[in-house]
Amino acid sequence: MIAVDDYASFLETEYLHGYVDAGGAAVKFVVPASDEDAARLLGALRERAEVAGFAVARVDAVTTKVHLIEQLFFSVSRQIDWDALADSTARRALAAAAYPVAEGAELAVDAVAAAHGVDPRELKRDLDRQLQVLVYRDYAMFQEFRIAMRRLCQARLSTGQAPDAEHAAVVEWRTGNLRQIAVLKSALIFRRIARHNARHLLFSLAHWLSVNGRAGLVLELDIRRLGQARRPSAEERAGHYYTKAAVLDAYEVLRQMVDNTDELAHFCAVVVAAPEFLTDPIRGIDAYQALKLRIFDEVRDRHRDNPYSSLIRLGAA
Repeated sequence: MIAVDDYASFLETEYLHGYVDAGGAAVKFVVPASDEDAARLLGALRERAEVAGFAVARVDAVTTKVHLIEQLFFSVSRQIDWDALADSTARRALAAAAYPVAEGAELAVDAVAAAHGVDPRELKRDLDRQLQVLVYRDYAMFQEFRIAMRRLCQARLSTGQAPDAEHAAVVEWRTGNLRQIAVLKSALIFRRIARHNARHLLFSLAHWLSVNGRAGLVLELDIRRLGQARRPSAEERAGHYYTKAAVLDAYEVLRQMVDNTDELAHFCAVVVAAPEFLTDPIRGIDAYQALKLRIFDEVRDRHRDNPYSSLIRLGAA
């Protein structure tokens, strides 16, 4: 087994620095020997990733239905400072239009126009052109994501193109709280976030972070709850519990994430599983061969783990 601190350092030096921050992607499955080891790993990884400039999102199968990719995205979305990202792009658009503003200065079109002595209507026209280039024509992101981000930037710039109600609807849409999708028709968004598009939005988010001053997205995905077969009594229950079918659906979500690494950029997922993930034939990796064939190390040194492997066992050194 690899020691927890050694593996956290390995991920930082071999993946976060020079690979993921340069546009790479990785999905790692980690099986800690105990809950204490799992907590140490997640804490160490978050600390190192944040120092390296990554946005870190932690998703726990206890509180999030991880077998539903849209719920996974909503959980990540709630942990992202979207306004700060829109602020960064708004400043880039102003600088590209030759109207830079100082840090902390007002970004509203009227205020910037007054500061530079230009007509607000001309400034708005120039900003529209820059937002088209910086956001809407950035085809590394899914179309609905590009539309939503442009609306957030327009709201930040107070151009009048994104009313308060529409801005609030975009915020609710990306977190799964929007009740009526019809309110977003004016923003040219016609579909809710669901299984058919949530994966693309998650990957678009990693790219969006990278173009706005962050190194990318690190996802800490704790799936240890999937190994719990029996639900405790009603008085003792806490969070979500998973049927065998839901466990298989969760493994399919992970399988697709592994298969998408060639298309991903600036993204690293560390999936933390319970020891039963390796040993339980009913709820463990043996139950879903499509995932097992992608990550399981059939041939390995029993006395020395390969830290580059997709599946890592953690414990005492």
